[in-house]
Amino acid sequence: MNGVMEIRDHLLDELELAVRTSQALIMRIKPEEWDWRPTENMRTLLELVHHLAAIPASDLAILQEKTQPEVEAVENGARDISAPLELCQRLRSNCDALRQYMLSLDEDELLHKATKAFYLDHGTVQIRWLIEIVTHFFHHRSQLYNYLKQLGHELSFFMLYG
Repeated sequence: MNGVMEIRDHLLDELELAVRTSQALIMRIKPEEWDWRPTENMRTLLELVHHLAAIPASDLAILQEKTQPEVEAVENGARDISAPLELCQRLRSNCDALRQYMLSLDEDELLHKATKAFYLDHGTVQIRWLIEIVTHFFHHRSQLYNYLKQLGHELSFFMLYG
């Protein structure tokens, strides 16, 4: 395997770690905690988990040049779900779809195929999209961890890397 594909696989492995550890965090949430938000200008816990579960699918829709209404439909696809297990399953299936897409690309496509998000005036190559998705996901996983800490959950920093 060449270096480009190894880097892609490392990025997908990091995303897998973030998904797995996010699922463990989601499974700790109690029904009465869903409406909690740290401050008035931030998402509720449920809104944050909905967004986290949607990231692989909504970002995939963005890099596949879907329209803003199409991306919003994907982003809101779990709006009616509040069962932690079902949210984890949605996150898993969304991540699997992103993984399949990235694995379907050859080296040239990863490095040179540029697609344009509806909100940008320029294209971005696929490997940069993957980097963006991984960092986007880790950002919101960190938020989830902090929300749960603020709610008094007993969490260890080490659980984010297991």
